[in-house]
Amino acid sequence: MTEITEVPSPFCGIGTDDLTISVDGLSLKVLSNGCAVNTPAFEQVITDFKPRVAGKQVALEHAVAKAVEILQDSSQPIIGGCATDVNGMRALLALADRCGAVVDQMNFNAARRNYLAMQDSGWMTTTLAEVKNRCDLLLVFGKDLESFVPRFFERYLWNQESMFLEDTANREVIYLGKAPSGTAQVSPNGKQAQVLTCADADLPDVVAVLRALVKGHKIDADSVGGIKVSDLQTVAERLQAAKYGVVTWAASALAFDQAELTVQSVCELIKDINDQGSRCSGLPLSGKEGDLTASQVAGWISGYPARINYAKGYPEYDPYLYDSRAMLENGEGDALLWVQAFNSKAIPPVTDVPTIVLGRSGMVFDKEPDVYIPLGTPGIDHAGHAYRADSVVAIRLKKLRDSGLPAAADVLSAIERAL
Repeated sequence: MTEITEVPSPFCGIGTDDLTISVDGLSLKVLSNGCAVNTPAFEQVITDFKPRVAGKQVALEHAVAKAVEILQDSSQPIIGGCATDVNGMRALLALADRCGAVVDQMNFNAARRNYLAMQDSGWMTTTLAEVKNRCDLLLVFGKDLESFVPRFFERYLWNQESMFLEDTANREVIYLGKAPSGTAQVSPNGKQAQVLTCADADLPDVVAVLRALVKGHKIDADSVGGIKVSDLQTVAERLQAAKYGVVTWAASALAFDQAELTVQSVCELIKDINDQGSRCSGLPLSGKEGDLTASQVAGWISGYPARINYAKGYPEYDPYLYDSRAMLENGEGDALLWVQAFNSKAIPPVTDVPTIVLGRSGMVFDKEPDVYIPLGTPGIDHAGHAYRADSVVAIRLKKLRDSGLPAAADVLSAIERAL
């Protein structure tokens, strides 16, 4: 048995890099600093070692050849999932370019809420390091932060040392929308977060009123979404008085129509506070399932986030038109290649088109794909890089064991070479 310290995680999105993991053959156990997100992801047992074609075990070379055959017979292939590391995404885009495929990351419908706001009017965002060292007021908008990133408060708010704060326990926390599910938001000196709850459907109105209050407008109402306007006035004043306020949200939690407009309102609120001489920044949280890694690499290579089509011989971006699930439902694609190296439960949609799955070992399908190649997981079975939530740091992932499972980059490159 081997004990490995300072293990970084590609699963939680916030770049936790202090896990201690024991490795006993192929079995992993998180000994310290695990959480509800990271621990089960690291400890998942390998159940599949051999590729399958039509449900029968075959050699890797045979599975690659069958995948090549499917792609060669396709007029409009679709590559979905896109949950892999930096090298895997580079190989995926090279393959898409070779076969004229649509590339669509599985979480893009949520990420689109951020991209549309950023592309339309821009935003002012910060990094996790700045939160750790400067933030004196955190406004959590529309999300139970503790269930999404369980160690966020421990790592970035209640840290003992800070470059620009004398006592991090004096930081203030406000929840707007959802209430916290645990006690992580309670400061080391016992100070509770202020919690103003409302239904998701009321969040657009609540943030609009908060922005109006920040701009000094009079509101002719006593409450909005069940929240007293006087309480929102207090939130506005605390944001204006903060030395370094941070507003954080997760686009995946804003599951209502035209949520991108609410994200845009939050971003404009942040700008309004900065225009008044205070300092405030946004912190959009993502990074799970390789979504941010996919968009970062796609940005380098194509100039666009992941929802692009190479059918014309060059990358064409459309955040709505190239929705892979809609394309499959409408009969606009005739082959699906699903890449998911992190989460064995994230299986491809059931479809009648020929399907190739490069997935984490342990996937149980509603319908057996034409080709299934179990992959090694970045940060467990091979080294790699993945981007964390603030998009400025690529986490260097370690290899923890020798499972013999191939990396997504190797399989995708083998398919591309054979085309």
